[in-house]
Amino acid sequence: METVVTGKLMITIMLPALAALWIMFFSGRPNLRDAGAIVGAVLTFGSIATMIAPQIISGGHYSFTLFELVPGVNVSFFIDGLGLMFAGTASFLWILAAIYCIGYMRGLSEHAQTRFYFCYAAAVCGAMGAAFSANLFTLYLFYEIVSIITYPLVAHHQDREAYEGSKKYIIYLMFTSKAFLLPAMALIYWQCGTLDFATSGIAEGIFAGDASKALVIAVYFLCLFGFAKAAIMPFHNWLPSAMVAPTPVSALLHAVVVVKVGVFSISRVMLSVFGVNLLSSLHLGLITAYIVSFTILAASMIALSKTDLKARLAYSTVSQLSYIILGVAMLTPNSITGGLIHITNHAFSKITLFFCAGAIYVATKKKDIRDMKGVGYQMPLTMAAFGLASLSMIGVPPVSGFVTKWFLALGTMDINNMILLTVLLVSSFLNACYFAPVFIGSFSRMPETSANLEKSPLVAMMVVPLFITAVISVCIGIWPDLFLKIINLLVDTI
Repeated sequence: METVVTGKLMITIMLPALAALWIMFFSGRPNLRDAGAIVGAVLTFGSIATMIAPQIISGGHYSFTLFELVPGVNVSFFIDGLGLMFAGTASFLWILAAIYCIGYMRGLSEHAQTRFYFCYAAAVCGAMGAAFSANLFTLYLFYEIVSIITYPLVAHHQDREAYEGSKKYIIYLMFTSKAFLLPAMALIYWQCGTLDFATSGIAEGIFAGDASKALVIAVYFLCLFGFAKAAIMPFHNWLPSAMVAPTPVSALLHAVVVVKVGVFSISRVMLSVFGVNLLSSLHLGLITAYIVSFTILAASMIALSKTDLKARLAYSTVSQLSYIILGVAMLTPNSITGGLIHITNHAFSKITLFFCAGAIYVATKKKDIRDMKGVGYQMPLTMAAFGLASLSMIGVPPVSGFVTKWFLALGTMDINNMILLTVLLVSSFLNACYFAPVFIGSFSRMPETSANLEKSPLVAMMVVPLFITAVISVCIGIWPDLFLKIINLLVDTI
């Protein structure tokens, strides 16, 4: 596979940072400030889109080294199919989120909007750096940047509840990364002499054949739980606590940047540090599959008990994230395909759901599902989008979530594991149980007023992006070819 050395990677990473600086510079001119976020998002996505073909599609890489700290440890970047899929998804959704945020923040006359937009753009910069990381050190660096820069977003309301939620958020994420990831990196470097990811494929990692099995197992679990943004139980409680943030932040946390950095990082380390063959020989993949299966079912059960819409969506996210790791952990081409494609499928569907929750709140000030009877008649486009995204979470064709669960189910059959297949079936049933009442309930009775709340200009600025993401979630369910082709470049190396 050809590797092209180019500084374009660094430019792409810096575009969101430049957008953040623009936002700060024009803090006193709201229209220019908000336009900077939209333009920055468009330029970032455009820069990534130009790298798709022909280099990546043909199986090649882009790479760039910024500087070296010590031999084998440097700040360097590369992009392959997996990084491209994550970065492309995040940057595209940033465009729609930037438009949505204008309607939400202005609709509620939120304070500190400049700080909000600045941190939002900077968080995307961190996600781009993580997506393009060429080694574990660079990945760790940008993983921490995302944690730090999103703290002000979680604490945005600056009240007691916000400070308590943001405190739990930062303690969970920073403690696990320091207590688990730093020792893991030191042990990997001591054993392998490098922290660079393997670029020849996902079958072989970077560990030598005579590496200590006990050491490999210990390092593996340090990495698995060190990336707590993936919200694997018991290191998941930061995620529901972060719901104190404004809804656009919740969308950023749960669909685009924070949690996706977590599952992307675990997927990258499993495939490019340990490799499929090593994980299979030590049975670490199957053990991981059972661990995350517990998270899938337990989080779904908790979601059923929540009547606050954002809280229900939060626990849904905890469950859905583990589908990604489950797919990678089963270590078959089908399962890895299902897991990795869910990075994109879940992103479009879950951001739609959070966008819907925010639009409902801005228009009606309602958060409790029991109070939303009749909202479907007042906000038909919003609830139609909610319904489509819910079908994706459940795994109903032709919405994108079906593609995920189809390949995951094939993966369970590849390894002849009926327990994991049962987990998929039961979790899909639970998904239906906690999403269907929201949608059906919104049309269960006529509202007291027949006003169409979506006609408000600011609400309309929120409805358009959420309807677009819902439609796209259907489109990529019907035509997943591009994502499958990118993922196949990885799985074909097994």
